[in-house]
Amino acid sequence: MASSFVIGDQFKHKVTELLEKTDSSLPQRLREELEETVQKPEPATLSFSTARKLQKYLQDEGHPFYLHELLEDSSLHLPEVVKPPRNPELVARLEKIKAKLANEEYNRITRNVNAQEINRNGTLADFGREVRSVKAVVVTVFNFLVTVVAAFACSYMGSQYLFTETTARVISAVIAASVVGLAELYVLVRTMEGELGEP
Repeated sequence: MASSFVIGDQFKHKVTELLEKTDSSLPQRLREELEETVQKPEPATLSFSTARKLQKYLQDEGHPFYLHELLEDSSLHLPEVVKPPRNPELVARLEKIKAKLANEEYNRITRNVNAQEINRNGTLADFGREVRSVKAVVVTVFNFLVTVVAAFACSYMGSQYLFTETTARVISAVIAASVVGLAELYVLVRTMEGELGEP
C-alpha cells in the first residue's frame, strides 16, 4: 500500500524556494523533513504525513500555490510486496490433498470401465460380428440403389407410350424413381428402428 510520493523536479524547485525564504514561518520540524526530502538521492520520496503538514502550512499561510500543483510531476511510491516464504509442511499437505483429489476423480471417471471387456474386443468372434454388420449395411445400400435405378429405367421405358418428347419421359422417370426411393427409405428406417428396439 502506498504511503509516500516519489517527488519530481517541480516539487524540489518550489520547496527549495520556500526553504530559502528567510521570512517564512515554516515550522522547524517541517523544515527539517522537507530539507531531508529534497536532499535525498533519486528517487526521493515524500511521506504522506509530511505532505499533510505541508498542505496545512500552505493553507494557513495563504501561499499562491497548492500542494496538488507541487505534486503534478510526482507519482505514488508503491513499495515492492515481499511474499513470505511458504511453509514446507503446508506445501506437502497441499500436494497430498491434490494427489488424493486427482486419484478420486480418476476413479470416478473410470468406474464404469471394465478391463476384461476391453481385452475381449480384439477376438475373432467380434471381428466376424463386425464384418456381418458391415455386410448387411452394404447389401441394404446396394439394394436401395438397384431399386431406384430399376424404377427409373422402367418408368423411362414405359413412358414412351405416353410421351413422345424425351424431356417429359425423363421427368416422369425421375418422379417415379423419387417416389420409389422415398418408399424404400421409409421401409429402411422402420426396419432400422425395429433392430434398435424402438417401436
